[in-house]
Amino acid sequence: MALRDEATQVLSELVGKSAQFHEGQFEAIEAIVDQRRRGLVVQRTGWGKSAVYFVSTALLRRRGAGPTLIISPLLALMADQIAAAQRAGIVAESINSTNATSWGVIAEQLARDEIDVLLISPERLNNPMFRETQLPDLIDRLGMMVIDEAHCISDWGHDFRPDYRRIGTVINELPNTPILATTATANQRVVDDVLEQLGDNVFLTRGPLARSSLRLSVLPTADSPTRIGWLIDHLEQFESSGIIYTLTVAAAQDIAQALQTAGHNVAAYTGATAPEERTELEQALKDNRVKALVATSALGMGFDKPDLGFVVHFGAPSSPVSYYQHIGRAGRGTQDAQAVLLPGVEDQRIWEFFATASMPDESTAHAVLQAASSPISVPALSARVDLSPSRLELLLKILAVDDAMVRVKGGWQTTGTPWQYDAARYEHVAAQRVAEQNLMLDYQQTPVCRMRFLSETLDDPYAQDCGRCDNCVGPWLTLAISNDARGHAQRVLSRPGVEIAPRRMWPTGLDNLGIKLKGKITLQHEPGRALARLTDLGWGPTLRQLMDSETPDVPVSQHIVKAIVEVLADWDWAQRPIAVVSMPSPNRPQLVGSLAHEIAKVGQMPYLGELQWLGEVGTPAANSAFRLAQVYERYAVSDHVRQALASAPQEGPVLLVDDFASTRWSLTVATMTLREAGAHGVLPLTLGTA
Repeated sequence: MALRDEATQVLSELVGKSAQFHEGQFEAIEAIVDQRRRGLVVQRTGWGKSAVYFVSTALLRRRGAGPTLIISPLLALMADQIAAAQRAGIVAESINSTNATSWGVIAEQLARDEIDVLLISPERLNNPMFRETQLPDLIDRLGMMVIDEAHCISDWGHDFRPDYRRIGTVINELPNTPILATTATANQRVVDDVLEQLGDNVFLTRGPLARSSLRLSVLPTADSPTRIGWLIDHLEQFESSGIIYTLTVAAAQDIAQALQTAGHNVAAYTGATAPEERTELEQALKDNRVKALVATSALGMGFDKPDLGFVVHFGAPSSPVSYYQHIGRAGRGTQDAQAVLLPGVEDQRIWEFFATASMPDESTAHAVLQAASSPISVPALSARVDLSPSRLELLLKILAVDDAMVRVKGGWQTTGTPWQYDAARYEHVAAQRVAEQNLMLDYQQTPVCRMRFLSETLDDPYAQDCGRCDNCVGPWLTLAISNDARGHAQRVLSRPGVEIAPRRMWPTGLDNLGIKLKGKITLQHEPGRALARLTDLGWGPTLRQLMDSETPDVPVSQHIVKAIVEVLADWDWAQRPIAVVSMPSPNRPQLVGSLAHEIAKVGQMPYLGELQWLGEVGTPAANSAFRLAQVYERYAVSDHVRQALASAPQEGPVLLVDDFASTRWSLTVATMTLREAGAHGVLPLTLGTA
């Protein structure tokens, strides 16, 4: 049987009906199977990139080749791929963090050559057991390797991931093995970078990126109540169901709540959503049981719904490439789908935060290497290096792919390989990100066809006017909203009150900082309250302005006092507080002191004064252990407060007032101090929390 006929038969089995190849699909399969070449496929979502590697796998296996290794970034994508493979009789398995109990069985099946496809995440390449016990054997007999979302390999890719850099090492160990890299989003710089990493004799399959069904539009930059009001008024006018993308977890939660209380059937989907709940929400969207998921980029690569009717962005992504990838999920199986951008005034501040979060600091990196000369756990390392948990994990990955660190039993350890900070590389990456941000601003203002703009940004040789966007045919959407929608959005966003949960356990590794504490915290405060989170869409901007170092320290405004009174009125405490105590504030003494006085006056409670601060004033640490070390044994109770607590006419908790609570260790240590001085309980009340 001719190769095309054989391949077409497998394709029909894969899709469950008679099928023919799209332009470029068979040519890529032929290059892999007959010529054993390596190549990059850059095609829009829905073109059929997975068909290329599944059909190639089936044909190579029939010819006696070993299994295919697919490196793919999301478990959701893996599940869809396994289901597709089974339709063609391809045995596919995945090794991931959710099926650890099956790893032994899968390893035995691989040893018996009973598995055609093994899917793993790039992070699996950093797992010592997999890297040492299974990867060498796979490399020896691999029939093909597939790198899905291959733009992640490149420093210039919009979604670069440190673990993807390990793939380069694997490529070098496969001199004669066919390799297929696939992506829907790559400009020429990324294409050139990936092709160079694949080696010699490579092929490139590239098609037009524009989707004719998409109608792109951009509305003017507006505040959060206006944009939420617009969604309340317009959401049901969109066909089918879709996705509302946000830039932060807090925004997703706030918008979902506002839409739900306005009667819309939506749900929030973020990185904080439990894995089992994510699966249920994805299926609900696929089944059109919800109008929309209000999601962060956690709902990203791998989500497949051909009839997705719309994608709305509440806030602009930081690059046109990211934006194209998101909107490319809509309109795959429909003739008409809308992509609407609702930019916000806070977008650039959020871009800057995430851009700097992934850049390693040279001195901190060397501190990590010095602390890990022998095996050390991440919690113990956290007690020696002042980094938040997420930034520490990212730094460890970067050092690992640079071969300076290795994950071992018990945590991490240095390899002994000298490590140099690649300043030039990080400067180039930072400059590229700034350029991408500027392009995103240009997209919002461009007078030319928006699809052409995005396509040209991605160096698409097929770029042309779409004839459908708001620049091509004129705007069909306005930012006009009803008074009812604006009022509802404003009420939801301005609704005050966020719980401050007590710290339950001391950080591990405190003995490294000279503090003899471990285990459970015995003198805890009661669940407290904050006016809002700093990232909230409603009160967040006001609180961030108050927190800004350039903002002068002034007494609290009556507008804020009124909101705090609402928080107190809604607070379902077990016992009413009997007095007010304030935290010492090095930067905002007027703000905190006046707030405490106002609360005492409104609640008709005595204000006992502020705690005493015995330490130095410095920049608060980001890491839990280091922050605790900064405040431990630094608070004291004055004789006046101590006597007032002892002579109180009745027992009850005190209200402890502060401006902002991020790590909550100040409140925790201050509570312990007050409890030791005779307070029967402590109820923290702050303006903001993380």
